[in-house]
Amino acid sequence: MTSGRLPQPRRVLTWVYLGRTCLATGIFLAAALAWDQAPSSTTLAATLLLIFSATFAAGSFWWTHVHRHEPGLNYLYCQVLYDVLLVTAVVHLTGGKDSDFAPLFVLVIVAGAILLPFVGGILIGILASLLYFADVVWSAHTVDLAVVLQGVLFSVVALATGYLGGRLRQTGATLGEVEAELRLLRLDTDDVLASIATGLITVDGRGRLGFINPAAADLLKVRASDWLGRPFLDKLEATAPGLGSVIRRSMETRAAIRRFETEETEAGMVFGVSTTLIQRGERELPSVTAIFQDITERKRIDQLNRRAERLEAVAELSASLAHEIKNPLASIRSATEQLAGDRIDNDDRVVLGGLVVRESDRLSRLLTEFIDFARVRMRATDRVEVAPLVTQALDVVRAHPQAAGVTVDLAVSPEAATAATAGDGDLLHRAVLNLALNAVQWAGQGGRVEVEVDQLETDLLTPSSGSARTVRIRVSDTGPGVPEGEADHVFDPFFTLRPGGTGLGLALVQRAAEAHGGAVFVDQPRGDGWGATFALYLPVVGAVTSGTGADTASRTDADAASEALSS
Repeated sequence: MTSGRLPQPRRVLTWVYLGRTCLATGIFLAAALAWDQAPSSTTLAATLLLIFSATFAAGSFWWTHVHRHEPGLNYLYCQVLYDVLLVTAVVHLTGGKDSDFAPLFVLVIVAGAILLPFVGGILIGILASLLYFADVVWSAHTVDLAVVLQGVLFSVVALATGYLGGRLRQTGATLGEVEAELRLLRLDTDDVLASIATGLITVDGRGRLGFINPAAADLLKVRASDWLGRPFLDKLEATAPGLGSVIRRSMETRAAIRRFETEETEAGMVFGVSTTLIQRGERELPSVTAIFQDITERKRIDQLNRRAERLEAVAELSASLAHEIKNPLASIRSATEQLAGDRIDNDDRVVLGGLVVRESDRLSRLLTEFIDFARVRMRATDRVEVAPLVTQALDVVRAHPQAAGVTVDLAVSPEAATAATAGDGDLLHRAVLNLALNAVQWAGQGGRVEVEVDQLETDLLTPSSGSARTVRIRVSDTGPGVPEGEADHVFDPFFTLRPGGTGLGLALVQRAAEAHGGAVFVDQPRGDGWGATFALYLPVVGAVTSGTGADTASRTDADAASEALSS
């Protein structure tokens, strides 16, 4: 029996048939044992009750259980009415008001409340009370208080059970509708999950496979029936290296992983994975659902695209460098040709000589900065405390001639005061120096630069591992800001909006950030007179990392381009 609803009529009728037959059989056996003492009319009545009850019960069973006919309302009324008459006959044969079988009326009333509508259950209760009174009056010719109370009890039971039966019947109908909707929803969900080409598996907190859709079974080359309900993570790790471990890590850290790439399987496939959690209880490990798909072809296309981008980067760097060198060389050549001539006075000779020196210095500065940019690479990995490093870089900036008249402030949050990252201190010093110097140059005389160092939890640098501690260096200035649409280009080599700039300072910052597994962005403007804001993010030592650009063996597109140029 399902909680919150009435049992099915056929199940109740089974017990009614059995109880009816047992009652008639018991009365017959009692009469047979007292055959000599019992009146012949009582013996005959007991025999007829047994025959009629057995016949009626057998016929009813044949109709509802053998031929599986659905019992209608009239059929149910007939069954309950017969039982009322049967109990009345039994009570009459066993002493009327002194009968021990009078409480059987309660069972009949309860059966009527379950099988019949509310009004039908009440009518059966009233009928049972009337028949009991009639039998008592007929047999004893008197009615005492006990009989009255028993009749009232029958009526109260009829009302109570009828009311409860109606409420349970209404609840059962509601539950039936909900179950039908849930079944339909489950069928729709199963159809969707079976038709999508993305693999989907669910593993419970004990590592057992709870669900796998056909696409996942096909990608992993496993049979769902062989693994459902069994430990699956080891098998998953052996089939797709990295997939089992990322599910286990997501489960143990209780953190969803948005992007993760597995290693190549034996079939040469690479899967892109994301996970979600289903928390059942605070003490239990959560269930993890992994969504994954074959990204092998996409990875190959990405490799081809990166190769093309490297070649394009080489071409762009070559063209930009040639353009930057061409103009000073043209000026130097023109000045040299004039100096080599005989018809030039001393004043012009001095001017042309100064031009040659200035353009030569410009070329030397350009080539020096380009070489610095091309050689951006971590030479050693040490523990670097970020706040002291920023303080030292700002001391250098304040002493720079272009910082005259510019206010440079530093604010370090308490949690970031001792934050450290793993990397090359000299390279990070150059990156912060370039970032702050760029802000000073744009702020100009009377301007202001504010540098903030804080620490936050974010998955910006570790999307495949969840959130991790990250130190952020924000540099804001009161300059004109970055023009709309140019934020995507300010880190490109040789791109500059400042007259006299080489366009390599911010490009160096980006390469230094990538070398440390970090990132640099043009942040949202602060407003209130502030111009551009740049944010440099670096992973904190001890935080979760995900194999990002901090690996010194990795190469960016700019690395490849600069190495190609230098060779």
